[in-house]
Amino acid sequence: MTDATPDKPPRRVRYVGTNPRHFDQKYKERQPEKYGDDVAKVIASGKTPAGSHRAIMVPEVLQYLSIRPGETVIDCTLGYGGHAMALLAAVQPGGKLLAIDTDPVELPKTEARLRGQGFPSESLIVKRMNFAGLGGFIESSAPGGVDALLADLGLSSMQLDDPARGFTFKADGPLDMRMNPGHGPSAAALLSKFDELELARLLKDNADEPLASTLARGILAAQERSPLDTTRALAAVVRKVMLAQSRRSSDTPDDAVRRVFQALRIAVNDEFGALDTFLAQLPDCVKPGGRVAILSFHSGEDRRVKKAFKTGLSDGVYSSIAPDVIRPTGEEQRANPRSSSAKLRWAIRG
Repeated sequence: MTDATPDKPPRRVRYVGTNPRHFDQKYKERQPEKYGDDVAKVIASGKTPAGSHRAIMVPEVLQYLSIRPGETVIDCTLGYGGHAMALLAAVQPGGKLLAIDTDPVELPKTEARLRGQGFPSESLIVKRMNFAGLGGFIESSAPGGVDALLADLGLSSMQLDDPARGFTFKADGPLDMRMNPGHGPSAAALLSKFDELELARLLKDNADEPLASTLARGILAAQERSPLDTTRALAAVVRKVMLAQSRRSSDTPDDAVRRVFQALRIAVNDEFGALDTFLAQLPDCVKPGGRVAILSFHSGEDRRVKKAFKTGLSDGVYSSIAPDVIRPTGEEQRANPRSSSAKLRWAIRG
């Protein structure tokens, strides 16, 4: 007689310990349908669940855009769709939300989420494009302009939380940083082309880096020894350069890493060029009396928005603009630390 061992039921896939090897294993909240309680705990702790995005200053955006049912509104940076969800609800019944974004990875996911909310299908129009081309899109989709316009210039949490996109130094990944991974050179490719003066200027102009020349020299010296093609490799070099400085500063090495990553990301995606083009054509895309709200997250963006609005006010293009920058409430900053650098400015078309 032979021994027969009954088939054992398959073991369930378990969450991998306290020190998982892979990013997708580490953050259970990237699967909210399975780990709803964990997502709730992450939010309750004042953090943003990985792979998602918490829209910033939603009440303030709705207040200054003053949207009414039946209006046509555009979200120029759709992202995860948090603002878009609120805007789409506000224009009902009979209104329309136009939504654009340049990211081909996240855009289809966000559109699917929005369409799954039960709004009339004709009330949402989504297009993948950079907002630098806003004028042509408005001309074809909303002749005469929109009633209200929102642009959130921040990097979305989905991009930050995915190491494969190369935006974060908190986990290793390719040094990419492209909003559209199929378009243009990656950050690693761009970095390999700079000389010291060019890189120093980039760090200063794009991130107000106080040690731009020192960091540029150190980064390119390391680049000559071995290509800096991963996020962790670049971050390690920046930390090493900073730790070698005798200069006293309240900044930590990681503060410098953030600024270097910001400067490269802006260059890779030509963010300032796109923003300047967007701001120049923005007034022609909004109806007289239409409202505009722009969220920025660092001084280079905010300076451009502030200047464009002030110039527009003096030229009579705008009838009114925000007298001062608007910041998130202390409560929001505590609940969502990623909101702490946000600055909101608004304008009304003349």
